[in-house]
Amino acid sequence: MTEQVQASPLGIAIAVVFAVSMAALLIWMFRVPRAVTAEVAQARRSLDAVRVILVPTTHAPYSRRGVELACRLAQEHRAEILLIYVIEVPRTLQLNAPLRTAEQEGQEALDTAREVVALHNLPVETAVWRSREAGEGIIAAAEDHRADLIVMGISSRKEHDHRWGRTAETLLHRSPIEVVFDKLPE
Repeated sequence: MTEQVQASPLGIAIAVVFAVSMAALLIWMFRVPRAVTAEVAQARRSLDAVRVILVPTTHAPYSRRGVELACRLAQEHRAEILLIYVIEVPRTLQLNAPLRTAEQEGQEALDTAREVVALHNLPVETAVWRSREAGEGIIAAAEDHRADLIVMGISSRKEHDHRWGRTAETLLHRSPIEVVFDKLPE
């Protein structure tokens, strides 16, 4: 005499869930990605390589907007944000001459920018950099920290801050890495 085993409703439910899960896994594993051209694939890979984004900052609203843009670019790839404040040291002084007011302004600007980055929970590093010209200082900092991208907010009015106009020009022509400018609309 053979004993007949009755299927339990719980056992049937577990078997169905397992079968559906395995089918979904296999479909996901064997799906073929959408075909893209080599140019599109290269553009995507070039952004995947961004690991450190350097953001020069000041107290200006356009500068904070540049920090926000850098954070949004960094979020997808969990890139690190490097905030720098460049003190332009006059040629009549030594580069390491004490400039207390400029150093304090730099720390305040970096603290504000750090708050923007903190909202995005991204890794952040800050530095005060000294240079004769801001553009040259940004390029030196980018090379020193092995930055992959520079994101800089700029004013829509040149007369507002002549330094950033000159700095943008220097970065545009001399930067060895990619630069993104964010011009704040009037």
